[in-house]
Amino acid sequence: MARQGSQYAELSELFAGIPRGDCAIIVSAAHPTKFPRRQTIFFAGDAIKDIVLLTEGSVKITQLGENGSAVILRLEGPGEIVGSLGCAERGRHSSTAEALVPCRALVWNAPTFEALSQRFPLLQRNTMRIMAKRLQVLEGRFREISTERVAPRLARELVRLLPQVGRRVDGALEINLSREELAQMTATTLFTVSRLLSSWEKQGILSLRREVVVVRSPLGLLGISELK
Repeated sequence: MARQGSQYAELSELFAGIPRGDCAIIVSAAHPTKFPRRQTIFFAGDAIKDIVLLTEGSVKITQLGENGSAVILRLEGPGEIVGSLGCAERGRHSSTAEALVPCRALVWNAPTFEALSQRFPLLQRNTMRIMAKRLQVLEGRFREISTERVAPRLARELVRLLPQVGRRVDGALEINLSREELAQMTATTLFTVSRLLSSWEKQGILSLRREVVVVRSPLGLLGISELK
């Protein structure tokens, strides 16, 4: 079991600095769970009953605007917590989580995770660090949306997603997102995203399949992301 704890310590910052034996205890309290592609893990407004640590796959976190349009707040990849943290058993989800691809996860019920956080102070510290990091990323994305043109913003979002949810296939990196979902992530229109992606496809930077972006030149995207 200690070996298993070490495995997840390397996978997720949730376990950063926690001794191997303590990791094993924390991991053993979770239930391994599978989520099929496009399964909703929770809806906005649901009571927070579980803490979900993704070990395989990717999950999108969305909110609905007043007009019913969806905004993707972030994507969660392996090693990341899906949804809320902290004193979770007393709260409700403010967003909806949906599996983009088949996923595997470790799932703790909220009271169990809260008890573990009290027992292992480093787990509580790591939880707070993850929350602070999320806030920092959201602040950065808000600044980008407010001040930058769409092309570098979209390119930067794709670059950001590569290490997070990109899958290496035949020498390229695949991101399982549709053009509509990319528009929801970058606060722009489907038409604009389609136009930019088609242009970059002609340049050989990427190629497109249904609900998949295949990045062939990360350096090309990086160059576009740095345009002023």
